[in-house]
Amino acid sequence: MTGGAGYIGAHVVRALLGHGLGCVVVDDLSTGLARRLPSDVPVHVLDVADTKRVAEVMVEHSVAGVIHLAAKKSPTESVSDPLRYYRENVGGVVSLLTAMTRCDVPRVVFSSSSSVYGTPAGTTVDESDPLAPINPYGATKAVGERIVREAAAAYGIDAILLRYFNVAGAGDPVLGDVGTFNLVPLALRAAAAGESPRIFGDDYPTPDGTCVRDYVHVTDLAEAHVAAARDLESGRGGPAARAYNIGTGIGHSVREVLAVVRDVTATAVEPVICPRRPGDPAAVVGEVGLVARELGWQSRLDLRDMVQSAWDSWAATHDGTSSQ
Repeated sequence: MTGGAGYIGAHVVRALLGHGLGCVVVDDLSTGLARRLPSDVPVHVLDVADTKRVAEVMVEHSVAGVIHLAAKKSPTESVSDPLRYYRENVGGVVSLLTAMTRCDVPRVVFSSSSSVYGTPAGTTVDESDPLAPINPYGATKAVGERIVREAAAAYGIDAILLRYFNVAGAGDPVLGDVGTFNLVPLALRAAAAGESPRIFGDDYPTPDGTCVRDYVHVTDLAEAHVAAARDLESGRGGPAARAYNIGTGIGHSVREVLAVVRDVTATAVEPVICPRRPGDPAAVVGEVGLVARELGWQSRLDLRDMVQSAWDSWAATHDGTSSQ
């Protein structure tokens, strides 16, 4: 697995182990934390762009399939530094697939994103909708999907593309999201400090004027990777690439999320309104029937579960803070 020491990756590692599936991690630790991983999981600290070393790891561990998570992931940051995003996200996919073809590794689960849809024409999106990303991050994921599809057709690789919606929560207090880009950890950080959380734009064409997103618990997301890996093992799909939305199918606005944060943290600080951020679509909510039918996966946990588990993680790792 690439990016296995990251927030999502560490949850996926635990889910795989919990289902009796072994794994080896490749991570450059630029944002990942080795302490998130069980001590018996092999970790190779290297850049996925190092094709030769990645191929050596595949041979050393007799790798039969890859889950590719390593990538930069901030839509806003991608607008200010698009070349870095294309270099790392697109270059990383090419390097990984090159290593796979050299080593005859026939299966890959690719971490994609709902950002590939851009601003949908309707209230929800399904896997057949056109890809129209509005920021470089989403564009790198759309290009990555195309590269995987074309490699699957050319080299006989079986691939599943998982289009994540907004990931939140923690499956264990030590695995919380420490990133600086996602709404829930940012709001919890503000609540713990007694500061006002920020809303970036309240004039979107949504019911309350704030952005609407489909939030999925990271524990549920990790189980989706297990379902994808199992499906690839079965050989049901054959050499091809299939895309699935991974979300709850329920949209929540930024104001709704902040209301849950206030309730869970028992704080009463009102948010402040800031200008819109570049690259933010108004609303993106996924249709999730296809993944349920074909992979047997569906989300179990709701928004309050996400916020509560994230707050419990914050409380466990910061002295002087307690969950309610």
